[in-house]
Amino acid sequence: MSEPQPRPTAADIERQLVGLPPRFTKEQVAAKAGVPLELAERIWRALGFAQRAGDAVAFTDADVDALRRVHGMLGGGLLDEQTVIRMARALGQTTARLAQWQAEIMIGTVLPQEPSDGDLARVLDTARGLMPDFEHVLIHVWRAQLAAAGTRLLALADVSDELAPGRVPMAVGFADLVSFTRRARELDEKALAELVEGFEARASDVVSCHGARLVKTLGDEVLFTAPTAAQAAAIALDLVERDELRVGLAYGPVVPLMGDVFGTTVNLAARLTAIARPGTVLVDSMLAEGLEGFGLHKIRRRPARGLGVVQPYVLRRSSS
Repeated sequence: MSEPQPRPTAADIERQLVGLPPRFTKEQVAAKAGVPLELAERIWRALGFAQRAGDAVAFTDADVDALRRVHGMLGGGLLDEQTVIRMARALGQTTARLAQWQAEIMIGTVLPQEPSDGDLARVLDTARGLMPDFEHVLIHVWRAQLAAAGTRLLALADVSDELAPGRVPMAVGFADLVSFTRRARELDEKALAELVEGFEARASDVVSCHGARLVKTLGDEVLFTAPTAAQAAAIALDLVERDELRVGLAYGPVVPLMGDVFGTTVNLAARLTAIARPGTVLVDSMLAEGLEGFGLHKIRRRPARGLGVVQPYVLRRSSS
């Protein structure tokens, strides 16, 4: 009878998933990479890495290589220090969420209700076996998403010449699950998780099919952007046919920042969502003006908190 597998330790997880053993202190890794220690520490903080004591041997040859590459970008004049830190923060926050999400999926899929130490070890072995293929897929998807982002920005560039720097015109939409608070009270943890994940998955599929971008999910709400009013309208109508939602759409200048979007247009879309009745889509007058081939029903003007009085329109599919 085989010996039971011991429970994996934090060191086991790091060794199996990172691979290379730690060999350097933070001063040594910065010196070997040719990067000032203060800059190296700023990069690690931006990436979301835990602070290490000065004498802790916690860095690998891969850390040296990564810092050398950063030094090469700085030395070649491709990026300045501020841009490097911003890029590092974007990478750290995005990959942290990705890793947490994937770990939760793996554990929820592989582990039984009452896992043993051997079950935990099997999850680690499975993750290690999947890593080579996933790394290739990750790079491919990142390049494809980067190309898509560039294409969207290029499409917006021609119409944003007269706007202030950093502000681009686009359609913004919020979709909100109806009666989420009540439903959350009625469901157990597993059913609630399935409700939220199912909603986010369907919303993501609809948005991507129309060539738009899902900016973020907020449990019972999603925020998306689209280059044109027609794309946003088609997304909103498809969404309300799949879930019990209320949707608000607005068109106007938006400030893209840190992967998110900000500005009065975003706030207006959120206010319209709050005004909308269940199963309906409300749009602002600017977005309504840019639509052809859709049904629009003008309703009475409404006060929108912080924005004054707005003129909403109910969006429907064309009857023709």
